[in-house]
Amino acid sequence: MKIIRLLGLGLAALLLPATGAAAELNGADTAWIMTATALVLFMTIPGLSLFYSGLVRSKNVLSVLMQCFAITCVASLVWLVAGYSLAFGDGGAVNGFIGDLSHFLFAGIEEGTLAGGIPESVFAMFQMTFAIITPALIVGGFAERMRFSAMLAFSVLWLLAVYAPITHWVWGGGWLGALGLLDFAGGTVVHITAGVGALVAALVVGNRSGFPAQHMPPHSLPLTVAGAGMLWVGWFGFNGGSALAAGGDAGMAILVTHISAAAGSLAWMAVEWCKYGKPSVLGIVTGMVAGLGTITPASGYVGPGGALVIGLLAGVVCYFATGMIKRRLKIDDSLDVFPVHGVGGILGTLLAGVFASSQLGVFSGQGYAAGVSMAGQLGVQAVGVVATLVYTAVLTWVILRGVGLVLPLRVDAEDETAGLDISQHNESGYNH
Repeated sequence: MKIIRLLGLGLAALLLPATGAAAELNGADTAWIMTATALVLFMTIPGLSLFYSGLVRSKNVLSVLMQCFAITCVASLVWLVAGYSLAFGDGGAVNGFIGDLSHFLFAGIEEGTLAGGIPESVFAMFQMTFAIITPALIVGGFAERMRFSAMLAFSVLWLLAVYAPITHWVWGGGWLGALGLLDFAGGTVVHITAGVGALVAALVVGNRSGFPAQHMPPHSLPLTVAGAGMLWVGWFGFNGGSALAAGGDAGMAILVTHISAAAGSLAWMAVEWCKYGKPSVLGIVTGMVAGLGTITPASGYVGPGGALVIGLLAGVVCYFATGMIKRRLKIDDSLDVFPVHGVGGILGTLLAGVFASSQLGVFSGQGYAAGVSMAGQLGVQAVGVVATLVYTAVLTWVILRGVGLVLPLRVDAEDETAGLDISQHNESGYNH
């Protein structure tokens, strides 16, 4: 009977149609990454859009919403045409630096094309949402004073010349990935690039009229808090989706993301409370973003204990970095992109090299690659931070100067006083 059963199973296998690549598709992983893709897009619109629009003055609320929405559209098409290919294509002789154009207009990506256990179309779309939010973050560095046309031109060029190459370095088979850099979800690729890009943009475009003498408070903290909540929820897709599978890595990434966000919120609030006698709503939501940005590169490598320390440090370090940039250096990084995302990305990338260790007891992570020490991993992390920072700063400056030769970067004084809603879009956010 056993022989007959085996023969029957063999015959059934021969009669089944060949499934080829379709048999390798993992439905659970695909469903999770599709969900994560929607969550990351949700982070930009409406999450980041509302977060930023509440932080500016009422005369500029529509301009920020418009910039985030327009970047979502234009970055999507740039990613389709060339961005994805430059980031994840085979670069041939220059493979370590940038990809080729073999995926121009998503060439070669069909319904049955797989990237691991998920459709490559899903992988490309997931990565597209990262390419959308990164230049959108930079908006906070030049909010309330940059021309809309110049912003669009800058975003397109920056995405191709800065974001795509660095993505290739880290995730596309480039030199930093080969070196062993730990960047699970974008400490270098997203947060350092966006933070440094915003800082350089703030320096090139110049401070807002009246800064720092004139107080420029947020016009609607309820909008900012609503956007912050959406960012927190969306970040589960950002970090958890970067596992590219529905498994333990994704689950742990989501857990440590939440812990770091909560710890960053409370740490920022506590420092502010001690310094000024009262905790602020703006402070607690900014601390949350600091905690989220700082855990991002480490989220797939550290455990809950490490996430707690990372979040606490994020709230404190980013708080003091914000004061340093605005009050001491008097740089008008309007919405604190560099001190929160840039400094958070640097801190998180370095701390990933510490808390990924399996030798820290309750604070241990998953452990290093075979033969790698903490000192060696920290050296790799530092190389990644410095390379990303320098390349982004230089290329961002070049792009802004180049765009400025063709289009005025900044609105004139009269238009800035009237507000960008009226001067750039002939609309008003509120009917006062």
